[in-house]
Amino acid sequence: MTEWKRRLFLCAGQVVFVGLCSLFLRAQTPVGGAPPPGTVPDSTQRVNSSALSLLPNSNIKLGIGDLIEVSVFGVPDLMTKTRISGAGDIYLPLIDYVHVADLTTDEAQELIQKRLEDGGYVRSPHVSIFIDESASQAIIMAGEVGHPGPYPAVGERRLFDLISAAGGLTDRAGRMVTIEHRGDSGHKTVLQLSSNLAEDTQNNVEVYPGDTIIVSRAGIVYVVGDVARPSGFSIEDNSLTVLKALALAGGSTRTSALSKTRILRQTPNGIQEIQVNLKKMLYAKAPDLPLTKGDILFVPGSAAKGAAYRSTDVAMAVSTALALIAVH
Repeated sequence: MTEWKRRLFLCAGQVVFVGLCSLFLRAQTPVGGAPPPGTVPDSTQRVNSSALSLLPNSNIKLGIGDLIEVSVFGVPDLMTKTRISGAGDIYLPLIDYVHVADLTTDEAQELIQKRLEDGGYVRSPHVSIFIDESASQAIIMAGEVGHPGPYPAVGERRLFDLISAAGGLTDRAGRMVTIEHRGDSGHKTVLQLSSNLAEDTQNNVEVYPGDTIIVSRAGIVYVVGDVARPSGFSIEDNSLTVLKALALAGGSTRTSALSKTRILRQTPNGIQEIQVNLKKMLYAKAPDLPLTKGDILFVPGSAAKGAAYRSTDVAMAVSTALALIAVH
């Protein structure tokens, strides 16, 4: 065999070998189908891991206004990011409009896969749907937070994340939080938060799309007039008494008219004035009276200073400008 014939024979053998390898690999992966184990390209792995971080609750119900990503494995041209229309539809290449509102993500994936396969566009398609924004099942923040309103259910959300996103707790916030679950009105989760949220890991529960979080409003008791530190005290229950409130306000002054102290209490019939002989109370000659949420403990001054606080209206007006202090 001459040299040029030997080289021609070797080249032909290499071409046949490469062709057979190509046919073998093509036979292992169906067109548009899921790849065999261990053959997923790195780029696809990165796309899927990024999308999964959007919302790990994969089988949740879709609704109008949701922003979703639809991808078909092995067919990058069919990847679509779209928002569900007011009619509940999304537009996808090749298969036109698909109604997905009120379907779970798993149900929508199966429907799109069937449309692609029935139309002969992709053989054994593998469709994935990821939610960027769940507008239809947003988490509602209500009550004593900085910015009440709906918040998108994106990714894994926990209670303290939502409180932070809503601007944190207000000065009037109580420690009780109620979580109402959508579609299950009879089941509520009631939590009693500690004073230090950073250490309260037990109550940092997971929150799901459609939940409503209600932060309670604490009761306020005001101490005004001739005391060391006129203040408003935020309390969770009615455990505060006159003497405790006076102590929290720094006590009385030398000019306080203790025997003329009174409690101003808001009732359905208007403001009720309850006379309190604070001097006898301090000497244990009169019982310590309990205060209720909304009470104003008014300690007037002596005759020389009392003119500024003679009016009940003035005392109530002063209470609204006081700083609030939480009592635990």
